[in-house]
Amino acid sequence: MNNVLKKIQSLYPLSAEALELLLSNLEQVSLPKGHHLFREGRTGTQLYLIERGIARAFSVRDNKEITFWFGTEGDIAISYYSYVANKPGYETVELLEDSILYTISQEQLQHLFSTNIEIANWGRKLAEYELIRTERDFMIQQSLPAAVRYQQLLEQNPQLIRRVQLGYIASYLGITQVTLSRIRAGQTGSRYSSFIALLASFSEPAGALPAML
Repeated sequence: MNNVLKKIQSLYPLSAEALELLLSNLEQVSLPKGHHLFREGRTGTQLYLIERGIARAFSVRDNKEITFWFGTEGDIAISYYSYVANKPGYETVELLEDSILYTISQEQLQHLFSTNIEIANWGRKLAEYELIRTERDFMIQQSLPAAVRYQQLLEQNPQLIRRVQLGYIASYLGITQVTLSRIRAGQTGSRYSSFIALLASFSEPAGALPAML
């Protein structure tokens, strides 16, 4: 579980004892391509860490699937609205490959938070990381043209282009697949590189080590 261990320790380095306690509560599962970890309109009760595989999150609007997140090795998949409010989530999370994951129920996780201060601090860092990531992604989506967002995606996640359908990537960028094909044919956005670098510098919470969704 090398990828999962790297992710756990990158968020908040745990002592050997706390790490062993957390790991002892994780269950390894092997799930097929197309499996839904979470479904829109249902309350999610698990947290997943991706050891091997790739996933996407999407919502359905006007009968169209809108992809807004990809997760790869080391990433964490969780329905945050379900986690915080204990209400049905707004996203479906689908595996795009046969995958190996480690999972823990929210009930188990909350028990660990209430009984172990190190793991509670780890959970706080996880929430900080996800907040920063969400803000960064929003800034990129709102501030940069599609060609530059595609370039940024290539630089940060080059494996996505090889492992994910172009239709999903076009949806993630908010463009049609035809427009994506034109962008891939040669359009660049180098004049935005400094802005991309600035946003990337805020991709980790304070105190975190370099991470691997």
